[in-house]
Amino acid sequence: MAGLKENAQAKLAVIYFSASWCGPCRFIEPALKQMASTFADVEFIKIDVDELAEVAGEWKVEAMPTFILVKRGKEVSRVVGANKGELERNVEKQRLLISA
Repeated sequence: MAGLKENAQAKLAVIYFSASWCGPCRFIEPALKQMASTFADVEFIKIDVDELAEVAGEWKVEAMPTFILVKRGKEVSRVVGANKGELERNVEKQRLLISA
């Protein structure tokens, strides 16, 4: 995952930490797919915490779903829980900061 931190440059990335057993993760999945379509300039990356526990640990993920917004390899925002509105607001805000 160090590659993501080093490789991100100015493009905004949303790292989505989930698990197959997580009900709220399954609930927000359709909304997340829609956001990925709407925000085509944002990279959406899904990580299963059971398959990549080490990566979840590196990012200090303690609950699912967790969305970490990353710019230039650094965390700029974090949304914990299946809160579509909060996630959309954060993505839009960070996109505007990049284009400013």
